Amino acid sequence: MTESYVKKLSTILLDAVTDKDPVVREQVCSALCALGEAQPEEALGACEEYLRQHEKLAHPYRTMILRAMETVVSGHISELDKDMARAIILLASSEMTRAKELVCDWQQAASSVLVAVGKRFIGKVMEELLSKFQPGALPHYFVVQTLANLAASNVFGMVPFLTSVLSTMLPMLGMAKHDTMRAAFCCALQYFSESTLEYLANLDQAPDPTVRKDTFATDIFSAYDLLFNHWLQSREAKLRLAVVEALGPMSHLLPSEKLEEQLPKLLPGVLALYKKHAETFHVSKQRSPVTVVSCPLEQICVPVESSSPLVVSNQKEVLRCFTVLACCAPDRLLAFLLPKLDASNERTRVGTLQVVRHVINSAASQMEVKKPFILSSMRLPLLDTNTKVKRAVVQVISAMAHHGYLEQPGGEAMVEYIVQQCALPPETEPQKLGPDSEDLPADSVRAISISTLYLVSTTVDRMSDVLWPYLLEFLTPVRFTGALTPLCKSLVHLVQKRQEVGADAFLIQYDGNVTLPSPYAITTRLLTVSSNPYLGDGRGAASLRLLNVLHRSIHPALGPRWATTVPLLLEHLDGEAPGCGSCPQFLRDTLAVVSDNTWICQLSLEMCKQLPCYNGMPQEKNFLYKCIGTALGAASSKEVVRKQLQELLETARHQEEAEREGLACCFGICAISHLDDVLAQLEDFMRSDVFRKSTGIFNIFKDRSENEVEKLKCTLILCYGHVAAQAPRELVLAKVESDILRNIFQYFSTKVVSFQDPALKLCLVQSVCMASQAICSSAQAGSFHFSRKAELVAQMMEFIKAEPQDSLRTPIRKKAMLACTYLVSLEPALDKQVQADTVHSCLHSVMSVLPEPEGPDGSLYSPLLHCMALGWREPAPLPQHLSPWIKSPRGHERVRALGLSACLLQYFLEHLHVSALVPFHNLGLLIGLFSPRCADLWPATRQEAVSCVHALLYLQLGYEGFSRDYRDDAVERLLTLKEGLVHPDPAILFHTCHSIAQIIAKRLPPEQLISLLLTMFEGLGDPDKNCSRAATVMINCLLKERGNVLLEKVPEIVSVLRTKLQETREEYVLQAAQHSVYLLASQHCAAVVSSLLGSPLPFDRYVHLPACCGGSKPRISPDTGLEGPACRYGPCPQATCALYEVMSALASGPAVLQLYPQLFAALLLRVSCTVGVLLPRTLQAKEKRGAGSALAMLLRGGNEDVVQRVELEGGWQLLRTSAGHEEGVARLASAMAKFAGPRLPLVMKELVCTQSSVYEIQRVTSTGFLAELLTSNVVNDLMLLESLLDNLAARQKDPCASVRRLVLRGLANMASGSPDKVSWPALRGHGQEHCVGSGDGHRGGPADSAMGFLVLHVEDEHRPQVDLEQLTAGEGD
Repeated sequence: MTESYVKKLSTILLDAVTDKDPVVREQVCSALCALGEAQPEEALGACEEYLRQHEKLAHPYRTMILRAMETVVSGHISELDKDMARAIILLASSEMTRAKELVCDWQQAASSVLVAVGKRFIGKVMEELLSKFQPGALPHYFVVQTLANLAASNVFGMVPFLTSVLSTMLPMLGMAKHDTMRAAFCCALQYFSESTLEYLANLDQAPDPTVRKDTFATDIFSAYDLLFNHWLQSREAKLRLAVVEALGPMSHLLPSEKLEEQLPKLLPGVLALYKKHAETFHVSKQRSPVTVVSCPLEQICVPVESSSPLVVSNQKEVLRCFTVLACCAPDRLLAFLLPKLDASNERTRVGTLQVVRHVINSAASQMEVKKPFILSSMRLPLLDTNTKVKRAVVQVISAMAHHGYLEQPGGEAMVEYIVQQCALPPETEPQKLGPDSEDLPADSVRAISISTLYLVSTTVDRMSDVLWPYLLEFLTPVRFTGALTPLCKSLVHLVQKRQEVGADAFLIQYDGNVTLPSPYAITTRLLTVSSNPYLGDGRGAASLRLLNVLHRSIHPALGPRWATTVPLLLEHLDGEAPGCGSCPQFLRDTLAVVSDNTWICQLSLEMCKQLPCYNGMPQEKNFLYKCIGTALGAASSKEVVRKQLQELLETARHQEEAEREGLACCFGICAISHLDDVLAQLEDFMRSDVFRKSTGIFNIFKDRSENEVEKLKCTLILCYGHVAAQAPRELVLAKVESDILRNIFQYFSTKVVSFQDPALKLCLVQSVCMASQAICSSAQAGSFHFSRKAELVAQMMEFIKAEPQDSLRTPIRKKAMLACTYLVSLEPALDKQVQADTVHSCLHSVMSVLPEPEGPDGSLYSPLLHCMALGWREPAPLPQHLSPWIKSPRGHERVRALGLSACLLQYFLEHLHVSALVPFHNLGLLIGLFSPRCADLWPATRQEAVSCVHALLYLQLGYEGFSRDYRDDAVERLLTLKEGLVHPDPAILFHTCHSIAQIIAKRLPPEQLISLLLTMFEGLGDPDKNCSRAATVMINCLLKERGNVLLEKVPEIVSVLRTKLQETREEYVLQAAQHSVYLLASQHCAAVVSSLLGSPLPFDRYVHLPACCGGSKPRISPDTGLEGPACRYGPCPQATCALYEVMSALASGPAVLQLYPQLFAALLLRVSCTVGVLLPRTLQAKEKRGAGSALAMLLRGGNEDVVQRVELEGGWQLLRTSAGHEEGVARLASAMAKFAGPRLPLVMKELVCTQSSVYEIQRVTSTGFLAELLTSNVVNDLMLLESLLDNLAARQKDPCASVRRLVLRGLANMASGSPDKVSWPALRGHGQEHCVGSGDGHRGGPADSAMGFLVLHVEDEHRPQVDLEQLTAGEGD
């Protein structure tokens, strides 16, 4: 970066500093600072030059530039040379003093530049400032302010100048009349005094060690006299504040004798300022160096009420005064303070407690003998419920702990108070603090108490004997549950410290501590709270760590085992090693290591004893029940086991669901080791009086209502279920029907039980589910014959059907489906219809549930999924059951159906085992069902639909023999297309659907294509228009990509398309169908046309549309079945109508012109075939679309004159009648010869080919047309005469008399059309042949008459022509 470039860039930036946008201006300043970091000299020079050259630049912009200069100078002061420093000093001085009035921002920025430069170039800066600080005249405000700031920033550089500065300043003080200027002088005197004191305190580092305090005494005293006696009396608060701030450091420089003289006036004057709240800190700070006598105690006892640093500093200064008082007069101080602890005023209590804490810390030796007195005075503050008072009390107790107070009698109450505050629930702490509150969120009472307890335990050695083992007493009471984490941490540290002292020193001595909890109580408590490990700041880990360090006190044999298992369990709780263990497993390991029946029984008794303590804490109580079951399972005493189980049943709170569940878990765990005892105890309890209402007053049981009895039965049923689920599989199978299910079945069959109770229903379902699961997981499940399986399934179905269809009020539905899942897999197998009904009922129960506000309950999918998957084994039944839900008008039902389908298909894919290559028969049907949903109105449905297609294509690959881990690139691309389905833009959505269809077309087997298309055709009528559109897009994509293999299926496709078109009225479907036919026709034109022609007449609009569409390209062919004897009854009417529709389309013009000769000949012959044919009634209205109309349409496309001429002569009508057909043909030929001569050669060529037709009517029509052409000279002009004569001559021996007659007419017509070409020999020969070959046996017949007429015409061409019709009229007779 060159210098010129830096300067240029700086100038550009400086020009931009006047931008109107403040953000831009800030960025310009930042850029200038950044440029100054790289090239400080150049940047500063550019700024200095810019300011000098732009004198009229407004002061806000000058301020910004000056601030940037200050930043650069501060960071690179060591790199500035003298010349640059001099230039900057002159510029800053000029900027600072240019305006006489105060412009604070601008002038302060310039002053800051001078102060920054003065840190190194103090002499040059002082030289410039002193030139503006002359005797006899008041200096500029910021000149004084800059001198003050220089004194603060460069002490050693400034103090040598102070003598001359003070001598010049003192006369100026009397000249200052404005408070602002006086405040500036006060500030300068304050900083001058502080700099002097710092200089004198560090003379060993000072440049001039000869400076003495008395050097400044005279000048400072003169200034002091003026400030104290005159300016301090001002009414302006800011000036008084400035005076007070200056007097403090100035008093240090006063001579001792002068200070003593001023004390009688100084003390009253300073103390009077306490009445001004805002000035208290400065008063305290100013006074503290002078005296601490007669402190205003009311000032000290007022607590801090503001976060202002000034107020906080004032309190610190006042507390320093109190420290001096405590050292001088402790008795009088305590006599004054301690009674105030009983005051009702909260402010007074808090302030007094703060002073007591400070005195305890700062005057420890003086307070040593006062400890009992101070402790006794804390009784009332311990009872205060005010949060501020509590916080202050905790702080006082913390100070007491450090100074040995808690070792005195009464100290245990202080410890208990701390623990109580640690146990405060976090939710009860105030979250919003008022404006007068001194508490901060981080300084809550509970947080401070926790910190205090841990700090005292870990850092205050003398507290070890106080806290151990006293803190153990707080472990078991439930009211201290919130304090368990800090308690355990503190106890762990205390135990570890005692371990360092000696191996046995940390053992709990129970002999002299009857209040300490037993090892069983500690173990039970710590294990129970570990069940909810993340509450209370991670109390689970803290409890386990404490349990680990207490292992010798719990049981001597536990040390080695716990050393291994506890760390693993802690890692499991911290989430670092999931699956490494759990608290129940930890308890089982512990009991196995102890292996002492007495100890285990004592532990189980203690657990039962603690059960009532956890009422209202269901998770902990449930876990404790599990622990009891584990302990009883490890006990070897059957009597103890049965006795405790009986007590548990009698004392349990059966009305509470969580307690019923916990008790049932206890029985189940116990049954692992004592199955027979548990079952026997349950039966005994069922037979007891507990189910009967008492009849006498001496009955030991109270009256039980019907509801209580049902809840009791709920407990028992659950117990049986958990026993079945937990007991050893090899034992439970033999007892599941004889003992377990037998008792459960009682409640299914008895009429006493009301199934209206949801709790009882749920318990029944859960127990059946657990029992069924136990049977399924047994190794002998395959040979187990479950005789009442069908009954249970039917009962589960009743429960499911009884659930409300619109909401999920209870988990009965889910549990019942889960029970069916396990029941279905057991023997004997269910009937197929029963299985189908089961799936149908489950589906209806899940799908119709309205979605919850937070989203659909996906937990229902799992049991339903397993129930369907276990019953089906393959995707074949999917369409039958899920199709109605997939096409449901309700969005949430479609989402669920697609989600369930995706899960099922994934399940089938994961469990697919193909031993031989077999086809996937339903692939096309399934893809056709799912793929249109890729455009569903709900984005979630689209995602699931893609997942379904993805799974189906991988299933197909599996059926083809690919391995399960094979990944196909095309199929994997489906997952990337999901993003496009989320987009609301229809263009993107349907483009994505097209891409999905391309992938399907690539991977779909050919034999599945037709079933896919037929299924998608069904989707054209989908009420969701998005899906209908997606179906059209996918159909057309599939036809384009794979239509070449559909030749045999064309009729079926066209037929289905026509049917669907008749059912829809949507325009986009009609257009897509047209395009589908076009795509199919582009690959199989003949088959498509044939299929369309197979449509019955009259054609509907859905045949017309494809026909018109198909005419867009020259694919028309006259070979459409318009010939032959079957033309009167076969497909010819359809072909004729099709040609009419095609030629009606404007787009068919080029193709019609290209095929004009063929179409003309075919349609003319078609006209001849329809002569005399009576149309069916259904077609009479469509007669206008007959062959004649088609022929007229053809001619209109190229020869309007021909159409008009024939119409004028009535030729079109004649063509339709038997009598006038030949005449109509003649008039048509005449018009063609006159107006369409250039088309005749090709038309004649096509008609000549038909003269050898085996069908008489076609030969008659073609011969009549050709014969009539000879009447016109155009055949001569087109050189067609010879070929015409040859073709007519070839028909002279035609077996049809009409053909021969028309041949003769043609020969006669030549006489008028081309007389110059007629020669006698030729005519004679033709005439003789005709006469001989006529076959009528009369040489003088009509043929001779025609020949005679021709001869006469040759002899005399001017002789009037005889009517040939009259001469030949009798030939046919």
